[in-house]
Amino acid sequence: MTRTADAIIIGAGVIGAATAFEMAKQGWKTLSVDRNAQAGHGSTSGSCAIIRMHYSTFDGTAFAYEGYFYWRDWADYLEVQDPRGLAQFRETGCLVMKTDHNGYLAKHIENSRDLGCPFEEWDAAKITERLPIYDLKRYAPAKPVDDPAFGEPTGGSVEGGVFWPNAGYVTDPALSAQNLAHAAEAKGAQFLLGATVTEILSQDGRVKGVRLAGGEELHAPVVVNVAGPASSRINEMADVTGDMTIKTRALRQEVVHVPSPAGFDFEAAGFIVSDSDISCYIRPEHGNNILVGSEDPPCDPHVWVDDDSDYDRNFSDQWKLQAMRYAQRVPELGIPSRMRGVVDLYDASDDWIPIYDKSALPGYYMACGSSGNQYKNAPIAGKMMAALIDYCEAGNDHDARPLTFTLPYIGRDIDVGFYSRKRPINQESSFSVLG
Repeated sequence: MTRTADAIIIGAGVIGAATAFEMAKQGWKTLSVDRNAQAGHGSTSGSCAIIRMHYSTFDGTAFAYEGYFYWRDWADYLEVQDPRGLAQFRETGCLVMKTDHNGYLAKHIENSRDLGCPFEEWDAAKITERLPIYDLKRYAPAKPVDDPAFGEPTGGSVEGGVFWPNAGYVTDPALSAQNLAHAAEAKGAQFLLGATVTEILSQDGRVKGVRLAGGEELHAPVVVNVAGPASSRINEMADVTGDMTIKTRALRQEVVHVPSPAGFDFEAAGFIVSDSDISCYIRPEHGNNILVGSEDPPCDPHVWVDDDSDYDRNFSDQWKLQAMRYAQRVPELGIPSRMRGVVDLYDASDDWIPIYDKSALPGYYMACGSSGNQYKNAPIAGKMMAALIDYCEAGNDHDARPLTFTLPYIGRDIDVGFYSRKRPINQESSFSVLG
């Protein structure tokens, strides 16, 4: 028997599960399909799960600041207790180094001030007071490890930064997606896990549903692609890429785990740091370790993946490079011989700003290109997607008259056309994981 629903959501990661929750709250009978055995076990499980507010664009900052409040009030937002327990948000704060690369954060400061988002400006003395393990010599621009000048200071020092006290991270990103799925089920949503979509069905110029690997068809007048690194393949199945000026691709990433230097408890006393001088971001990690990620400098090759289910999950020389870049900032950092961390995929758009939009195929919607910097926005992204789908299904032309969406906590209106599939590449983007 063919199963039917009001809407089929492809993907049960953190944004897919949030979309199911928000649509179910609006009365939609949703059916979420994911090839993994549990919600959140795709790229969400490999997320660094950083919750931050700083963006170079106003819309990005507003969206991220709004997102913070859902993590702060996680139990209240979910409206139901998950027997597995709730994901925990650690509000550590985030320091961003002022560098020439980020315009000394002038736009970020302006955006936060306009929105009333708390921040503090720190000088070098304040940074080393809070992080006595740090040496603030400048090393930019980033170089590959085989460059003869790698590790050589380039003159001067980082003179300060901006600290956003409300930033932090979620300790178990997979559990956060499972919390959302449980909350969605409590509202009537259904989940079909361990099922792979192989075809997008359409009829009379409108989406009809999906076909699964076993041949079963699922029918619904609305299909939402929230498939993470598989999103580009799903869009190709739906034949909706023709009018898209922004595309998405799966990008392989490595994240490093190294122990905190002796005598400093980074897990307890540390916080998130974004440091474009050495092209690294870091956060505390369980076991008094430090997680080190790359800010994608131009000298590092991008490893794009055609098949998101079949790629090299082994660490490469990039692991050592990231550890050594961070060792420039922390001279006493120990780099273990055994590589530890995460190898996973981002779903990256051309300008690293997500696509939250309808498509050329009526009834088919996209929440794509979100990996690397949108985990933090999952709850508000789900809420906005539910509003966008309601808006379009009511007969409104979102391409001609984009939805204006009010961010409930901060009371600001945003133009959802900012996330259009047909937008020009946003030149204000960092063109990196920073968004």
